[in-house]
Amino acid sequence: MTEMPPFHLAFPVDDLEATRGFYGGLLGCREGRSSEDWVDFDLFGHQVVAHLDPAHERAASTNAVDGDAVPIFHFGVVLDFDGFEALARRLREGGADFIIEPRTRFAGQPGEQRTMFVRDPAGNALEFKAFASRDRIFATD
Repeated sequence: MTEMPPFHLAFPVDDLEATRGFYGGLLGCREGRSSEDWVDFDLFGHQVVAHLDPAHERAASTNAVDGDAVPIFHFGVVLDFDGFEALARRLREGGADFIIEPRTRFAGQPGEQRTMFVRDPAGNALEFKAFASRDRIFATD
């Protein structure tokens, strides 16, 4: 598999200091450039940018996925199992707002994975997941 290039994602937040606490403090993301209206973070090698939107409202729409109500708008990172478990511990110890607690999804199926969903202070949903092998990320059989 070739190395994946980092992705870029911009998303709305209603409080930059609370956002810094979550992404920089709880998740351990290095902060990059910033202004009064936005902050760059290094999310596991990917550039995510929190843009200040004081009128930001939490998205409420969900779809059913393997027995869970998964927020339709979400983003996140695929980790290895050790990284996933370490992050789950850090999030629990830090009092993260879990939408879906760490669990195994699609057990015994091609897409079997560890997954968890948390909300940042602005209500944005993040999913972190792990597969036994990276070649299973897009597996269909």
